Order: sequence, then C-alpha cells, then structure tokens
Amino acid sequence: MVTHIKDKDDLESKLNDAGSQLVVIDFFATWCGPCRVIAPKLEELANEYTNILILKVDVDECEELAMEYNISSMPTFVFIKNKTVIQTFSGANYDKLKATILDNK
Repeated sequence: MVTHIKDKDDLESKLNDAGSQLVVIDFFATWCGPCRVIAPKLEELANEYTNILILKVDVDECEELAMEYNISSMPTFVFIKNKTVIQTFSGANYDKLKATILDNK
C-alpha cells in the first residue's frame, strides 16, 4: 500500500515507525505527466514487496519537505533506512526503481 504524507510530522512519524525497514518516498506533483505514469507501477511494487514502506509526498502540498530533501524535479525517489537517506534518483524509470528497491530491501 502506498501512503500519502500530509506534512512533516506525518513523515517523521512514518520514518520512526519504519525502523530498519526500507522506506521509498515518491516526491511528485499532480500536474507532472511522468509522475502519473509511474504511480500505478509504484502501487504494484507496494503490493509485491510488502516488507517495504512506500510514501508519496505532493511537492505542492508539502513544500517544506520538498525543500528539506532538495527536490528539484519530479518524480524524485528517496530511499531511506534507519531515518538515513541511502539513495536518491529522479525520473520515472520503473526498472531503476525496482532494481534500487531490490538492492536495498
């Protein structure tokens, strides 16, 4: 299941609860074409890999988070373990997204 983040406190709570579990944050915008293309694939990955946590952050609703994570293009995927960013990449590249999940889960 993909979880939508509503604010910084919500994200902090989810990261605390995740512990050592892999967290994938999708920074997206509703007006972004590539974001809309990758969204159903992200749902598929969430259903396939139930041991990871996938979060979505709308950069227009959560500007503070977008600035904190230096988001400059969408979609940007941020991979976190133990509240530490371990990898980041931009673009709706499904193969890279899945490979990065498999490498870090």
